[in-house]
Amino acid sequence: MSRDTVVAKRYAKALFEVAEQEQTIMETEQELRAFVEAVSGDAEIRKFINSPNITEAVKLQVLANSFEGKLSASLINTIKLLIQRSRADLFESLLAGYLDIQEYKLGIAHAKVYSTYALSDQEKTAVAEEFGAREHKTIRVENIVDPSLLGGLKVVIGDTLYDGSLAGKLDRLEKSFNRRV
Repeated sequence: MSRDTVVAKRYAKALFEVAEQEQTIMETEQELRAFVEAVSGDAEIRKFINSPNITEAVKLQVLANSFEGKLSASLINTIKLLIQRSRADLFESLLAGYLDIQEYKLGIAHAKVYSTYALSDQEKTAVAEEFGAREHKTIRVENIVDPSLLGGLKVVIGDTLYDGSLAGKLDRLEKSFNRRV
């Protein structure tokens, strides 16, 4: 694990603890996710934050003016702290660390669900309930369209693969025939 990852996890843990005390865990996640998407998706914002020609005070003032009322004080303070310590490159790692802690503490698991078509919200909910019961966790579903499956679903939760795809079933059937021959 890189030094930056370790540092980002420390900041994420501190941010999570504050959000937990304030009972704003999910809101903080949404705000942090929106902030990271805004920064990583806009080259001008990244250039501004990382510019050595712009003073720290100006950066902090612009951020405070831009995000005041849109982000919680604890998140703004964390962002300011990272900028003051020249760690603005850790924003994405901060989000990843926060999500890891949140998932662990709240019993949430992330599931990548591969299907031949985009699943509806109702189908995602059904998959989340089915695999949530198996894993004894709340499941967050990320749907990935993969036409090579032919039909059915392939679900990956952590290191576990549940392959109910038609392609997977055909592959297992073929291996079964080959073992008998």
